Amino acid sequence: MTQVKCEVKGVFVAIGNAATVPLVVLTDGNDRVLPIFIGIWEAVSINSAQIKEVLPRPFTHDLFIDLCAKCSITLRYLQIDNIEDGVYYAQLVMSLGPQDEYLDCRPSDGIAIALRGEIPIFVEECVLATAGQRSEELPDIVDLLTFLQK
Repeated sequence: MTQVKCEVKGVFVAIGNAATVPLVVLTDGNDRVLPIFIGIWEAVSINSAQIKEVLPRPFTHDLFIDLCAKCSITLRYLQIDNIEDGVYYAQLVMSLGPQDEYLDCRPSDGIAIALRGEIPIFVEECVLATAGQRSEELPDIVDLLTFLQK
């Protein structure tokens, strides 16, 4: 299994005839992107983390980061390691002492936590090979903040 380090390109909204859906787009730093459709609250949380917005009250993802810090749990990385029937699977890798622990999570939650915890995001090459696209192949999208201001 080969893991590719990816970055969050941004949080967007796909505008279509049938629906308007939020998505987060990861990039491998080359011309390949991985769009992951997510819920609106996860989109807002990821966007807040990406722009380093400090909110007056913590989101659930902030609470998770605080809990890990208070319990001496080290967040190591997020790995998006599978896709089945269009559903992505991820694991948050953390350690408590010398042993790594793998916590199953939705990629959207894992990305929000990874950004807040400033840990890397890895995607299995097989996932990128299956679901990755070139940037110009993305559907019609608009930046989340632009969409929310309309």
